[in-house]
Amino acid sequence: MWYECKIKYRKTDDTGLQKVTTEPYLVDALSYTEAESRITEEMSAYISEEFKITNIKVANFAEIHPFENADRWFKSKVSLVAYDEESGKERKTNMYLLVQANDVKEAYDNTIHAMKNTMGDYSIPAISESPIMDVFPYFSGEEGELEQKERFNALKASKPEVAAEVEDHMEFEPATEEASV
Repeated sequence: MWYECKIKYRKTDDTGLQKVTTEPYLVDALSYTEAESRITEEMSAYISEEFKITNIKVANFAEIHPFENADRWFKSKVSLVAYDEESGKERKTNMYLLVQANDVKEAYDNTIHAMKNTMGDYSIPAISESPIMDVFPYFSGEEGELEQKERFNALKASKPEVAAEVEDHMEFEPATEEASV
């Protein structure tokens, strides 16, 4: 579950002046208590002075998608379209994705990429820049997850490159007679 945590702290701006600012961050946690603990731990690495957690709330993102060479987060509203056979009408269900991109056009392209394996019809009625400053996913620290965390962080920090067409190289083994019996 994703929690949006607002952090208030003193920030030095480009002119060298210090001002108090409040910024939202996203953290993956199981409860409000864990979200508070995790955001305190994560922010302690970035902020040397005092900071205050002013708010923690459940974020309404269905999925989070970091992309290479992007430094901003965008909220994409995706409407899934389903046909209701009883009433004979189309029914739309909205979900929100948080995608990383450099501008709205790239956020649209990244949303399309994130939705590429979706079987049903969908539309993207809205994309807006999110105030989210950073995202801290949960990793347990187990060996397999350390590699996953490194990939996630490398993806967040990487430089943009031209999008290439993705080929599906997935192979399936032929079914055996035992499996079909």
